[in-house]
Amino acid sequence: MAMKAERKITVHVRSELLNKAQRAARAGVSETVRKGLELLAAGEAYDGLLKMRGKVKFSVDLRELRQDRR
Repeated sequence: MAMKAERKITVHVRSELLNKAQRAARAGVSETVRKGLELLAAGEAYDGLLKMRGKVKFSVDLRELRQDRR
């Protein structure tokens, strides 16, 4: 498996914000920043999915799918 390129960055944030984020992530500074960036990136994908809401037609019968639960 090829190793992905990484970038070293310098970020200035309020100590209070970083402390809250680290508590929530239960992680160190680098992992907390990584998790935050991943959440932002995922949020963009979720926004795209929400825009599609009601526009995609499925040819699946919901009643038929539920029959195996009986």
